Amino acid sequence: MTSFDPRRVRADTPLFARVINDHPIAYLDSAASSVPPRAVIEAMSRHYERRHANVHRGVYQTANESTHDYEHAREAIARFVNAPAGANEIVFTKNATESFNLLAKSWGAANLKAGDVVLISEMEHHANIVPWFQLREALGIEVRFIPVGDDFRLDLSSIDELLAGVKLVSVTAMSNVLGTVTPLKELARVAHDHGALIAVDAAQSVGHSSTDVTDLDVDFFIFSAHKMLGPTGLGIFWTRQDLLAEMPPFLGGGGMIADVSTTGYVPAKGPARFEAGTPPIAEAAGLGAAVLYLEGLGMDNVHEHERRLTEDALTRLETEFDGRIQVIGPATTHERGGVISLDVKGVHAHDVAQVLDQYGVCVRPGHHCAKPLMKRFNLSATARASFGPYSLIADTDALLEALSDAVKLFG
Repeated sequence: MTSFDPRRVRADTPLFARVINDHPIAYLDSAASSVPPRAVIEAMSRHYERRHANVHRGVYQTANESTHDYEHAREAIARFVNAPAGANEIVFTKNATESFNLLAKSWGAANLKAGDVVLISEMEHHANIVPWFQLREALGIEVRFIPVGDDFRLDLSSIDELLAGVKLVSVTAMSNVLGTVTPLKELARVAHDHGALIAVDAAQSVGHSSTDVTDLDVDFFIFSAHKMLGPTGLGIFWTRQDLLAEMPPFLGGGGMIADVSTTGYVPAKGPARFEAGTPPIAEAAGLGAAVLYLEGLGMDNVHEHERRLTEDALTRLETEFDGRIQVIGPATTHERGGVISLDVKGVHAHDVAQVLDQYGVCVRPGHHCAKPLMKRFNLSATARASFGPYSLIADTDALLEALSDAVKLFG
């Protein structure tokens, strides 16, 4: 049984009590970091106040409680994305960026050789670009790009040619700049038909819509806790159990071993072999609470709420500014999420964001760690607004009022 009311979510979230420059905060930066509800904050505080013990080590009660909370979060995430082998397929990292480095430097280094191709897209975050360039420098692989069309969607017209020689396709589920949603099931099918595996950057999708890695038929799935109402400092790496078992350790040290002697070491099995050292325990407790909270809202409800907000905002942006503001992304909500990048003609995105801040409106100016995409559309930066389950039409009202003043201010 799920229920959804964005006003209730706001009431559950302490940040929304803030007043910024005499205005109620209009938080429109969920693509960068979503805002945790009180349940998440309390779960982390409970760890520090009642447990504060390391996991998988001590046998005393608070240590056992810490381990329980940590592994409960792993089980919750496995359930949330429908991992076929459950918690045995979930690895905790410190963020999605580290998860992509794990993919490249463990699976990639062990399975790719000079001349092999990794296919990514022009709309990837740097986290899904730079590790492959580093592997190119180390091994001599080729990094190839799926182009983005003038309609702000992936151009898959030559996908069969692009897949020649490809061992891995690695793409975002939803662009953090354009809001464009990638047709993952189609890409997974064609990648597998060509003998390639597929990895997904799901940072922008998991907290905004229902997720089923089994139904998607993908091979690697990467995202971050802080973009799904959870804490910072925790990333999630999912892959099928058979693939995980073949991947060599990425980091060495305590916790990731089965045995160590003066002649060598034997790595642990399962997720433990990739979780060297003390893990983000309090953050995992927070993530477990975030999953329960999102499940209580219902992810289909969240998706539909954000779709309506996005549709309203796109319509009003098109009609209220006489062409002075361009939306950099698809014009409709078809295969599109709640990320709206704005280019105010003749005004730098940082200047726009500073004016908006005077109204308590929080947006993100910059290149959004997606410079190849910015160069594709001859942009240096955009001002990006993005929705979450707590967002309201009133936030869009505040955004448009502030944008109107920005346009007038800069002539």
